Amino acid sequence: MATQVKRERGTTRVSSKNQVTLPVDILRRARLSPGDQLRVGLDATGRLTLTPLVDPILAITGAVPGLAGATDIEAMRNAWVA
Repeated sequence: MATQVKRERGTTRVSSKNQVTLPVDILRRARLSPGDQLRVGLDATGRLTLTPLVDPILAITGAVPGLAGATDIEAMRNAWVA
């Protein structure tokens, strides 16, 4: 039976498959959920950055009363892609 090494709270390590597990409390504070997509980057100081990818239409849906009901969101999304 392998022994587990106790890690400092809020830390992670890169697995042999180049995967990392993010601490649950950090995910909650960032309002991230399973399935959310993140852009991975590197800033000028060499720090890794994780930025949530947000659908711009979903970000504003509900911001203006009546907008969602009067707008064909799929058509707008498809127009942006085209």
